[in-house]
Amino acid sequence: MISRRLILILLLVMNPGCSDLVEPRTSQPKQTAKLKTTDDIGEFKPEDGKQTVSSKVRISNPLTGALEAYEPTKQKIGELQIQHSVDIFNAIEGRYPKNHKEFMTKVIQANNIRLPQLGPGKKYQYDVENHALMVVTEAPAD
Repeated sequence: MISRRLILILLLVMNPGCSDLVEPRTSQPKQTAKLKTTDDIGEFKPEDGKQTVSSKVRISNPLTGALEAYEPTKQKIGELQIQHSVDIFNAIEGRYPKNHKEFMTKVIQANNIRLPQLGPGKKYQYDVENHALMVVTEAPAD
């Protein structure tokens, strides 16, 4: 007796003729998560004693691997975007930006570049000497 009721319920639920009774939701557009961005890039000075952060992905747990890879991946995206823009500047001008101000004006602002926002305690800095974007954190207290 129970199996007949179960079959009847399944047939009613799976009946394709009832699908036109349910109207699709069109009033609310589908929202996607937006990545927070920044254009705050300081000048890298090795004498400031800040540690650079590597963008290498290190996964210690297979269950949380995607979460562990998230921050380094955001960092790598920023590094690649800046490297590409600086290479284009070099190809056009025949030189790299002279200083941090020129980098910010002619590379970042001219191309309207926005980098993924980093986690707490991390900041973007541009190394004028090596023409590279660095991610730094405050040096740990001794």
